[in-house]
Amino acid sequence: MVTSRWTAAPAQAAPSAQTAAASAQTASSRRRGAVLERAILEAALEQLGTVGWNGLTMEGVAARAQTGKAAVYRRWPSKEDLVADALQAGLPGLTEAPDLGSIREDLLELCRRVREAMFSQPGLALRSVVYECDAAQAERFQRVILGRVVEPTLHLLREVISRGIERGEVRPDAANAYVFDAIPAMLMYRSKVCASEWGERDLEEMIDQLMVPLLRQRAA
Repeated sequence: MVTSRWTAAPAQAAPSAQTAAASAQTASSRRRGAVLERAILEAALEQLGTVGWNGLTMEGVAARAQTGKAAVYRRWPSKEDLVADALQAGLPGLTEAPDLGSIREDLLELCRRVREAMFSQPGLALRSVVYECDAAQAERFQRVILGRVVEPTLHLLREVISRGIERGEVRPDAANAYVFDAIPAMLMYRSKVCASEWGERDLEEMIDQLMVPLLRQRAA
């Protein structure tokens, strides 16, 4: 009898749960210290952006990072601790104020950068925390939100408005806390309460109808 050279090879059995767990443990053993911690933090951000705060579990993060649950709990005893560190490490920095020659263009560009940061993977993770956490849980993340988002934005707004004052576009008494709070407050209110995603037209209307009139030099 002639045996066909095209006889199919026997199908391989699917890996068992024990095999998958062993593979994850092996992968984990190859990564230690800062490398493993970074993988866990990135997995936490990805899970937040995918399943949200309510759906995130330490087990799910461990599986995504291809490590054991014990490796996560050794570093972060709670979900809140893990998420706070993931946001602190992952949120993009807002460090340079735009300087395009006019207060309108500078404010508009700054708003675009804030929007871009909030639609990055860490930004989406932050949004899930802000929208889904209750008041008690949200307090745990106040330091991160203030230090990584609110305060940098306010610092750049002060710089942009101060430059506008020097150019004569902005009235000197506009450099005050109420004016500085206007853009962050509007962005947060429209996003969280009104579910607005701040398209280009929305940003332009906020700058043209609210901020520019608010900052403009008063007529003599």
